[in-house]
Order: sequence, then C-alpha cells, then structure tokens
Amino acid sequence: QVQLVESGGGSVQAGGSLRLSCVASGYAAMSYAMGWFRQVSGKEREGVASIHTSTGTTDYTDSVKGRFTISQDKSKNTVYLQMSSLKPEDTGMYYCASSLYDDGGTWDDENEYQYWGQGTQVTVSS
Repeated sequence: QVQLVESGGGSVQAGGSLRLSCVASGYAAMSYAMGWFRQVSGKEREGVASIHTSTGTTDYTDSVKGRFTISQDKSKNTVYLQMSSLKPEDTGMYYCASSLYDDGGTWDDENEYQYWGQGTQVTVSS
C-alpha cells in the first residue's frame, strides 16, 4: 500500500523554524522525485520544494529560497523540509507528494505527482 505520512507541523512565531518530515512506504518509496506543496484556504496549492531522489537535485519556489531546505534520508525513506525565518505568509497546509516517473512536466506541477500525504498544518503568527 502506498502511503505518505507527514509530521512536524505546528504553530510558531515569525522568524522561527520548523522541520517537516514525510515518511514514504510502498511504491512511494521508489519515487523519481518528492515534493512539498502548500495550500492556503481558498487558494490553489503551490509547489514549495522538490528533490530528485536519485541525484539529490533540488528546486524551490522563489519565496522560500534561502529559508527552506529540502533533503532526504534514503535509509529511512524520509524527506524533510527544514523551514527557517518563517513568515506569516508561509502559513498553510503542507503536503508531501511522490512522483514515480518523469512525465516531462515541471517540478511544481501537482499533476506530476501520483501520491499525496494527508497534510500537516503550519501556522506562523506575526
């Protein structure tokens, strides 16, 4: 059974840090790429970061560059999102996603990902 389980969300003041974790099992553990997306109520889900599981190549949306770091621990089938210097606009539900193959789309296209976690809430207060 394919499963992605996120954890690590919570409430933090602006300037603080959080580390999100995503544990993959089943086919999700054999992914081509893993991504983190976030969604604010009433808005479309946006790509935050991704990592190519074989090469370790990473991509970030501009608003988080220099503040967020995506990484992986293959031995634990886990992907992390280290978030620092958090801002109120980082608030949202954060989802982990798994892409099993390269379909030629961009890393932040949610249609490129076949499996999704249930999400973990991040709230940043000013």
